[in-house]
Amino acid sequence: MILGLHHVQITIPKGTEEMARAFYCDVLGLVEKEKPESLQGRGGFWLSAGHQEVHVGTEDGVERLDTKAHIAYLVEDIEYWKTCLKKKKIDMLDSIPIPGYKRFEFRDPFGNRVEMIQMINSSTD
Repeated sequence: MILGLHHVQITIPKGTEEMARAFYCDVLGLVEKEKPESLQGRGGFWLSAGHQEVHVGTEDGVERLDTKAHIAYLVEDIEYWKTCLKKKKIDMLDSIPIPGYKRFEFRDPFGNRVEMIQMINSSTD
C-alpha cells in the first residue's frame, strides 16, 4: 500500500547550488533541510515543502526545456504567486484549465517546469 509522497527530486546543473538556493529558498520561500551525512558529498540540497520534501540533485547533460515533467506546489493564494514571480521577471506559461483549480506554470532558472495550483470553491471563487 502506498501511503503518500515522501519527496520528489529535480535536478540542476552541477555547480549551480547557490543560484538554486537563491531561487528556491529566497524566491519561493522553501526551507533547506540538512541532508544525511552519507549523501552530503554528492552535491545538491534538500528542501521542505509542507510535509513533503524536494530533493535538488545535480546532473549535467539534461535538456530540462524538452520535458513536461514538473513539480506542482499547492498554494493558498495563486494571485500572490503570480505577482511575486512577475516582479522577478519570471515568464508564466499557458496552462490547460482543470475544473476546481486555478493554476499557472513557469520554468525555474534551470529550465525545470514548475506549477502553482490552488483549489477553488466554485461557490465563492
